[in-house]
Amino acid sequence: MKKLTLCLTTVVCTWAFILTACSAPITPVNINKDGVAIKGYDPVAYFTMNRPVKGNNEYQYEWNNAKWLFANKEHLVMFQENPGKFTPQYGGY
Repeated sequence: MKKLTLCLTTVVCTWAFILTACSAPITPVNINKDGVAIKGYDPVAYFTMNRPVKGNNEYQYEWNNAKWLFANKEHLVMFQENPGKFTPQYGGY
């Protein structure tokens, strides 16, 4: 009986941990008063052009409760495919 109780306790604790981890919130993003992330700079440009480039309102995408601006359509698509690759650590704080 003790083995069954221990086994059930382990299963319940494991599921509780998994459910908690899966429901963890995404790191909030540092935004300006207009809801734009990283002061309107294109996050992909830091990787592809090795320099900061201002984004264009024509190419914007809402992700993680923030507007992200991009210099061109190619950067927008790259971001949509893998936002975590291009967003700053710790929400840009």
